[in-house]
Amino acid sequence: MLHPLKKRAAVLLAISTVAAALTSPVTAAPAPAPAERAAALAWTACATPRHPTLQCASLKVPLDHDAPAGRQITLALTRVPHTAKTSQGPLLVNPGGPGGSGRSLAGFVASALPKDVAAQYDVIGFDPRGVGRSEPALDCGAGHFTPVRPDSLPLDRATERANLERVRDFARSCASRHADVLPHIGTVSAARDIEVLRGALGAERISYFGYSYGTYLGAVYAKLHPGRVHRLVLDSVVDPSGVWYKDNLAQDVAFDARHKAFMAWVAQHDSVYGLGTDPAVVERRWYEMRQALRATPAGAKVGPSELEDTFLPGGYYNGYWPHLAEAFSAYSVKKDPKPLVAAYERFGAVEPSAGNSYSVYTAVQCRDSAWPRDWNVWRADMWRTHAKAPFMTWNNAWYNAPCAFWPTQPLEAPDVTNTQLPPALLLQATDDAATPFEGAVTMREKLAGSALVVEEGGGNHGIALSGNTCLDEKVAAYLRTGTAADASCPAPPAPRPTAATRAVPPSAGGAALHGLLGFRG
Repeated sequence: MLHPLKKRAAVLLAISTVAAALTSPVTAAPAPAPAERAAALAWTACATPRHPTLQCASLKVPLDHDAPAGRQITLALTRVPHTAKTSQGPLLVNPGGPGGSGRSLAGFVASALPKDVAAQYDVIGFDPRGVGRSEPALDCGAGHFTPVRPDSLPLDRATERANLERVRDFARSCASRHADVLPHIGTVSAARDIEVLRGALGAERISYFGYSYGTYLGAVYAKLHPGRVHRLVLDSVVDPSGVWYKDNLAQDVAFDARHKAFMAWVAQHDSVYGLGTDPAVVERRWYEMRQALRATPAGAKVGPSELEDTFLPGGYYNGYWPHLAEAFSAYSVKKDPKPLVAAYERFGAVEPSAGNSYSVYTAVQCRDSAWPRDWNVWRADMWRTHAKAPFMTWNNAWYNAPCAFWPTQPLEAPDVTNTQLPPALLLQATDDAATPFEGAVTMREKLAGSALVVEEGGGNHGIALSGNTCLDEKVAAYLRTGTAADASCPAPPAPRPTAATRAVPPSAGGAALHGLLGFRG
C-alpha cells in the first residue's frame, strides 16, 4: 500500500482535468476602454544594497471600478527591470495574506531566479489596495493583539464573551474608520487593479507569480482576463471551493497535524531538548505548558493565546522548529520562561505594521464570501473541529471572527474554472497546513491544462525559491519556455537542532522567503 501522502499525490497525477460548469456571475472582462486606461508609470530609483536596480512608482486606480471616473486610490509599486535584449514582459509577484505587502518581494524573486530567467522579465512588486504604502492604507485600530489576551479556548462563558467583545470591537472600529473604503476591499477589486496595472505597464500580457492567498488572487485575475496571461505560477495553493469559512476549518485540522509532526521531531531529539522520546508525551507537556500559562503568563506577555501565536509559524516553516523547541524545553524542563518570551517577541508579537495587514486580511476575507452570522454556528463548528484538532482551532476562529459581525455585505466568490489560459504551473507540499494539499488538487482541476509539481513529504508553506533545487529548476524552466508537466520533488531534510541551524541568517533561502510571506495567509 502507498503511504497516504504518496497515494494522494499519485492519484492527483493520474487524474484528468475536468472543467466544472460556470456558476458565478463573474466572467471574463473586456479590455478597459481608453478613458479607463491608466497613465504610463513614472519609475524612479529606490535602490537598496541588496537590490541596486530596484525602482519605485505609484499608480492611480478607481476605488470603485464600476465608477472609473470617481474617487481614485493609489497603489505602491516596485520593479527590477529586465536586462536581456528580448523581454518576456512583466512578472507580477504577490506574497499572499490577504494583506501582504509585495513591494519587497520583487527584489527577492529577481535575485532568487536564475540570472538568465530574471533578465527576461520586469519583476513587479505591488502593495494591493489598502496594504502597506498604498493609499489609503487600512488600519482598524491598535491594540487588538495586545497581550495578554483572553484565552482563545472559551472554557467558560466569561472567556467567550471577552473574545466576542474583542472581535465585535474590531469590526465596529473598521466600520467607523473605513466605511467608505470597505465595500471596495476584496479579491475581485484587487484583480481589477491588476488589469489597470497591466495597461499602465503597456503590456499586452503579464505573467504572475503568487504565493498562498496570492494563488487565489492570480486565479481570479486569470478568470477575468484569461487572454492577458502569459505565465501563471501558483505556489501553496488556496482551495477555491472553500473561500473562506470552509478553508479555515480545513486549516485547523492541517495545522494540528503539522503541530504533531513538530512534536515528533522534538521527540526524535530528546537528547537535546529533554522533553521525552514519545511524541504523545511531548505533546502532553506542550498542553501542560499551555495550561500553566493560563494561570501565570510568562513575562506578563505570554498566555495561552500568545503561546499559540508563537508556535503557529512553525506550522508554516520548519526552519523555526529548533528555536521553538529550545523555548519549549527551557520553560518545561528548566522552568525558565525567558526564552519563551523571546520566542513570542520574535514570532508571535504583532508589529505596528501588522495592524494594517490584519485589517486588510479581515476586510478581504469578510467581503469575498459569506460567513455565518449566527454565532451558534461558529460555536458548534469550532467545538466539533477542536475535538480532533485542538492546537489552533479556536485561535483561528477568533482571528477570523470579525467576519461574523462585519459591516459590509458579502459577495459571491467567483468560480475560477478556466479553459482559456495557457498552461499554468502549480506547486504544493503534501503536508502544507496553511493551504492543505487538496486545494491544489481542486485548483488543478479548475485550470485546464495546468501542471502540478508536488513536494513529497514537505510541510512548509511557500516552497519555490526557498532552496529546493528540484522545485526551483522547474519554476525556472516554466518561466523560460511556458511548458510544464506534472512532477514530484523530494522535500528537503528536516532541520537539525544544531547551533548552525539556529543561527541561520534571515537572508538565507527559506528563512528569507518566509520572512517576506509572513503568517496566517
